[in-house]
Amino acid sequence: MFRNRDSVATSNHARKAMAEHRPAYLRCMEQGPFIPLTSDYGFKATFGNETNTLFLRTALQALIKSPVPIRNVQLEKNAFEALTLDSRSGIFDLACTDELGNHFIVEMQLAHTPHFVQRMKFYALHKFNTVVERGRFEYANLPRIYCIAVLEKSILPTANYHTLANLRDEQGEPVDEQMTLVLVELAKFEKPVAAITTDLDKLLYTMKTLHNAPADPIQWPKFWNEEWLQRAIDELNTRKMTPEERFQFARYTAINAEAVNAERARLHGIIQRSLQKGLTLKEIAEIHELDLDYVQELHTSLNNP
Repeated sequence: MFRNRDSVATSNHARKAMAEHRPAYLRCMEQGPFIPLTSDYGFKATFGNETNTLFLRTALQALIKSPVPIRNVQLEKNAFEALTLDSRSGIFDLACTDELGNHFIVEMQLAHTPHFVQRMKFYALHKFNTVVERGRFEYANLPRIYCIAVLEKSILPTANYHTLANLRDEQGEPVDEQMTLVLVELAKFEKPVAAITTDLDKLLYTMKTLHNAPADPIQWPKFWNEEWLQRAIDELNTRKMTPEERFQFARYTAINAEAVNAERARLHGIIQRSLQKGLTLKEIAEIHELDLDYVQELHTSLNNP
C-alpha cells in the first residue's frame, strides 16, 4: 500500500507536525480504534490506496463537484517527494490523473497557514508548466488541472466550507476553466448527520469525525455503509490491520512522535530568543504563522518543564 521513501529528511514543513499539541496517531489510540483520516498514515491508506481506488475516485468527483463519475485514476510519483520531519511529502501529498487525462493535486494541511492559496497556485502552475512543456508548448486541448487542498483551519473570510475558484472576469463570467483551485476548510463544516445528503458532505463529515467514532457500527451514520466510505473506514480500523499495516502504522507513529519532540525544542528556542528581543507572544505567533494558543502553551511549558 505504501511506497518506501529513503530520501533525506528536511525541515521545510516540519510545523505541520505541530498543528496540534500531540500527534493525531497518539490521540486516536486513546480515543478509539480509528486512525484519523487527516493524519499522514490515514491519508495515504485512503486517498493513496493503489490497490483499490474507489474511495479516491469518489472523493475527487465530490470535491470538484462533477456530475460525471471518475472511472479510473493513475497515481503519479510526486516529483517533489521527500520525507519531512513529520513524515509528510515535501510539497504536495498526492498527484494523479484520470481516464480523460485530467490532473489532480491533493494536499492535506493541519496547521494554520493563512497564505496557503499562494502555495496552491505554485503547485498548480508547476503542473501547468510541466504539461505545456511535455506537449511542446501546444496550448490547444490542454487537460484540466485541479489543485485540491483540505485544511483543518479556516483561512478565507467567507462562510463557505468548500470553495472552487478559477479565472473569471469582473462580472464573474469564466475566462478560463482549465485550472481550478478547490479549497476545503474543515473548521467551517458543522452539518449534523441528518442534514447530510451529498457525497461531499459525507466525505467531510467522515474526515472530521471518524477518529472519534464509537467502535459499534450500530451508532454510525447510515451513509458509512456505502462501499466507498466503508473501504476507507476499514483501512483506518486498527483492529483490522494486518501485521504489515501495524508495522507501517507504528513506523509513522514513531516518526511523528520524534518530529513533534524535535519541533517543540526548535520552537522553544525561537520563543526564548524572540522574547529576549522584546517581541510579544502574539507577534511571535504572527511571524511564524502559528496559533497563538499553541505559542502560549509552549511558553508555559518553558516555565514549567
